[in-house]
Amino acid sequence: MSVPCVAVARERGETVRSRLAAADALDGDHQIAVEDGTIYIPVADRGRVPADLADRVVERDAAARDRPTTPAEILGYEPSLERLGDIVIVDEDDDERAREIADAVMAADLPCETVLNRASPIEGELRVRKWDVLAGNGTETVHREYGHEFALDVAAVYFSPRLATERHRVVEQVESGESAVDMFAGVGPYAVPSASRGADVVACDLNERAVEYLRENAERNGVTDRVTAISGDVRDLADSHADTADRLVMNLPHSAEEFLETAVALAGDECVIHYYDIQHEDDPFGPGRRAVEAAAGDAYEVAVETERVVRSYAPHEYNVCLDVCLTRTDG
Repeated sequence: MSVPCVAVARERGETVRSRLAAADALDGDHQIAVEDGTIYIPVADRGRVPADLADRVVERDAAARDRPTTPAEILGYEPSLERLGDIVIVDEDDDERAREIADAVMAADLPCETVLNRASPIEGELRVRKWDVLAGNGTETVHREYGHEFALDVAAVYFSPRLATERHRVVEQVESGESAVDMFAGVGPYAVPSASRGADVVACDLNERAVEYLRENAERNGVTDRVTAISGDVRDLADSHADTADRLVMNLPHSAEEFLETAVALAGDECVIHYYDIQHEDDPFGPGRRAVEAAAGDAYEVAVETERVVRSYAPHEYNVCLDVCLTRTDG
C-alpha cells in the first residue's frame, strides 16, 4: 500500500523519527524501511510534519505493521494517557478506574516502566504536583524530545511534554553566536537545544532540583560549555547580565508580567522576547502586548512579530505566546 514517508539518510533516522513522534506525525500502522542508505518513515498526517522536512515526504509502498496490544484493547475503551520518557501518566479521580488503567498499561505492549496518576494540581512557587505511583517504582525518567534527552523527576520539577512543538518552534529561531537568557529554565528544554544551535545561554530557575537536572542535561547533550545554570531568582541577574541578551524566554505564563522590568534590563540593543501568557479568549494577546510596551517605555521600539495560541488552558482561556522584538532607541 502506498503511504507518505519521510525519506532521510539512515544515520539521521532516529533523530528524525523522534521529531516526527514529538509532532504526533508517525503512522503506527506501517513499518519503517531502509533501502540503499535511506530510511523511509511512514507518516499519518503530512500537515504535522515539521516544515524543514516537508520536502522529504515521498509516496512509497510500506508493509503493514502488526500492532501491539494496546490498553484500549484490554480495557474496551480508550483511556486518557500521556507519555513522559518511560512513564505513563493517567488523570483519573476514581482510584479504582485509575488502577484498572494502570494494570492494562503494564499488560499491554508498551515501553513503560511506571504508571502515575495525578494526585494534586500544580502547586506553589515551584509549580510541582503530587503523584500516586500505580505501577512500577519512582517518578524519575529520561524524556526524549527532538533529538535531545532530559532527565527529570516529575515529583520535583515542572515539565510538560505537551509543549514540545512550541519549544521546538522557538528553538528553531535561535542562531549561532546569540546570547540568550532563559528566565525560568526548569530542566532545560529551551536552554539545552538553544545551546545545541550555538547560542550561549544563561538559564535560571528558583527550583534547585530543576537546576541540578539542567546541569546534568547540558552534560548529557554535550553543551556544558555553552550553558550557565543559575539557581535563584532571575531578578538578581538584572545587574550582572544587564544589556546582554539577544533573546529572552519568559515561559512563566501566570506571572511573567511581573518580570518584564527585569527582561528589559537584560535586553541588549536588539532582543527577541518569547513572552508566554494566559488570557481570556476575548483578547488573548492585547494584555501581553500592552505589558511589554509599558515595560519597554521610551527605551525600546516594540514590534510584535508573532501572536500564537499555544493551547487551550481552561474554558475560554488560552495559553499564548508573543514573539516580540525590542530595538533600543536613541532616547
